[in-house]
Amino acid sequence: MNARTVVRLVGVLTVFIGLSMGFPLFWSWYFGESMRALALSMGICLVAGAGLCAVGWGSRAPVMRREGMAVVGLGWLLAAFFGALPFYFSGLGFADAYFEAMSGFTTTGSTILPDIERLPRGILFWRSFTHWLGGMGIVVLFVAILPYLRASGKPLFKSEVPGPIAEALRPRVSETASLLWRLYVGLSLAQTLTLWLLGMPVYEALCHTFGTMATGGFSIWNKSIGHYDSAAIDVVVIVFMILAGTSFGLYFQVLRGRWNALIRDAEWRFFMGLIGVSVLFIAVDLLWHGTYGGFLQTLRFAAFQVVSIITTTGYGTADFAQWTSFSQLLLVALMFVGGCAGSTGGGMKVIRIMVILKFLYIGMEQVFRPRMVRVLKVNGVPVENEVRNAILVFFCLSLNILLFCSLVMAAMGVDIVTAVTSVIATLNNIGPGLGVVGPAENFAALPTAGKYLLSMCMVLGRLELFAVLVLFMPSFWRGR
Repeated sequence: MNARTVVRLVGVLTVFIGLSMGFPLFWSWYFGESMRALALSMGICLVAGAGLCAVGWGSRAPVMRREGMAVVGLGWLLAAFFGALPFYFSGLGFADAYFEAMSGFTTTGSTILPDIERLPRGILFWRSFTHWLGGMGIVVLFVAILPYLRASGKPLFKSEVPGPIAEALRPRVSETASLLWRLYVGLSLAQTLTLWLLGMPVYEALCHTFGTMATGGFSIWNKSIGHYDSAAIDVVVIVFMILAGTSFGLYFQVLRGRWNALIRDAEWRFFMGLIGVSVLFIAVDLLWHGTYGGFLQTLRFAAFQVVSIITTTGYGTADFAQWTSFSQLLLVALMFVGGCAGSTGGGMKVIRIMVILKFLYIGMEQVFRPRMVRVLKVNGVPVENEVRNAILVFFCLSLNILLFCSLVMAAMGVDIVTAVTSVIATLNNIGPGLGVVGPAENFAALPTAGKYLLSMCMVLGRLELFAVLVLFMPSFWRGR
């Protein structure tokens, strides 16, 4: 492990976070608000980042696998620390500020703010902007400039990109990162323009685009998207949440002329099928119990909430804690799924669910056909044993972390529904849970230790466990 290389790259990342605060600083100036919190935070980031760069600048060692994982893991933890400064200087306690920043960068969308609308608009812009930066991944953007820092980007790219396989779309990793960000920016501009045409001011359109494309869910309103009470806005947000939950690699194929790439992809078909079936079940359940007035209104609320949960966005137009137990339980189940691999969504990823289901089916068939040999395939391609085993390890590890963290939350005096769903919501980067942390509530009432624990769950979920857990293994830091 070359510590100076890690320190240097984390320093550059810190400088980048500081420079990013210039955008919310502009909105603070535009709205005539105090710029002290953002300006002070920006200065601290730039000084700290420059200091870290100076410490490690002499290192010319390449970024290998260990260095890559260390930069990613430490980078996200420090991003939340420095990103918390504007909230802290605005009056929040540090535990609350760190929770809010970690929720932003990891695109979780959970909040400790009981009254969002009381915050200055510059701070709210920073809150939403952390989503957008974290959506495609600060480190993926960082990878695009690594060639200028004498560092290889491939280990960083593989550690940060969500999903079981981080497949490069172009031969050079920096080109891949640049391509992903061009797609990300293009879709963001398209949504911002559409929302503006529907009557949203530019500031509001940007903030809600950040939350949508990053599948994060931070809104500038206490009622989230429900504040607008607009079917047209709901439809636009639904469409772009699905686009954000789709693998960006498929868009690259479409741009290359493979117009049927989406339809031919088994993961995307499963993803859309799961959305369709879930919307149907919840709509029928809500209609049966007369929760809303008519079919179209019921379909609108059901579709929005299903897409918001499965893509791990967390926006809301209705308080689903008031729905029937069946609908609530189905939404909780969807929290484990997440978006497609290579999307900005959290959760386990659709491809992992598919592999696990296929593996279980083959295992059941072998019970009564012990001599049968069947190859596990996705999209007609055999899944290597190494990938399959990694998925099973990830699944088992996720369940163990979920159980352990839920027990710890319960030991702090949190009721069982809140304890379990708060961990599910943060570990899968969803946002709202049930109980005290339901869609109409927030995480403010949780104990301070619980907020730090859930902050760790967020970064574990965002980096898919391994890039963070290895930081706590002494052998990781020793030798090569």
